[in-house]
Amino acid sequence: MTRPSKQTLLRVVSGDGLLLALGTMLVLFLALPFLGLVATTSFRDFVAGLAHPLVWPALRLSLLTTTASLLVVVMLGTPLAWLFARSRGRFLRALETATQLPVVIPPAVAGVALLLAFGRRGIASALYPHDFSVAFTTAAVVMAEVFVSAPFYVQAATSAFRRIDEDLLLVGRSFGASPLRLFLRLGLPLAAPGLVAGAAMSWARALGEFGATLMFAGNLTGTTQTLPLAIYTALESDFRAAQALSLVLVAVAFGLLVGVRASFFVPAAGASEGSRA
Repeated sequence: MTRPSKQTLLRVVSGDGLLLALGTMLVLFLALPFLGLVATTSFRDFVAGLAHPLVWPALRLSLLTTTASLLVVVMLGTPLAWLFARSRGRFLRALETATQLPVVIPPAVAGVALLLAFGRRGIASALYPHDFSVAFTTAAVVMAEVFVSAPFYVQAATSAFRRIDEDLLLVGRSFGASPLRLFLRLGLPLAAPGLVAGAAMSWARALGEFGATLMFAGNLTGTTQTLPLAIYTALESDFRAAQALSLVLVAVAFGLLVGVRASFFVPAAGASEGSRA
């Protein structure tokens, strides 16, 4: 076996060095805003910011609405993701693509679309009692969060269900298990890590929702003002409160990302059974 020449080693090292330099530039660009946020906020300012009257109503509302939206997304999105994963039909393929549309449209478009669908003069207004509209209520916050966060969960859940070993499902069918039993007894346990990761990402997206909520639900303190909207409002009156809330959201997002990445290293039951076989 011949040893690589010095020129070859130099080319490899210089090439890797260039790639590292380019990648480092992007990492620095992404990291500097967070470093600036942390470095310019003292502990005293952080505590003073959390004492602002906007903070705790917005925090309570965000926890309430994001929990409600997550329950809706998981309850309705899990069966849908199972159908997407198991079907090869064109209709469900097209429907799967359509469910990802909220990811790529601007938040302002999402807010306008929600208003035209569920506002006082929207296409669903005929279902409302007289002089009632769901827009600019707490329910509108939940609806906006479901709209923007559901695609993240459905996509993650679909991928998790598709990773299940088909042989395990065939064995279940051979024992006479119904499709619903396969879903409950095999699909959910085997895809659990991916479902948890998808739920975490969906919840994080709902927690950070701003544009669609502002246009469809408004910015009413204690009713529709979530944490991102409170940050927007605090920028006009108390910058320390905006910094404190921003740090809270960054910390929550970082914790969720760490948890999501860790969940992908947990071996699924199906994988461990397959390795033992």
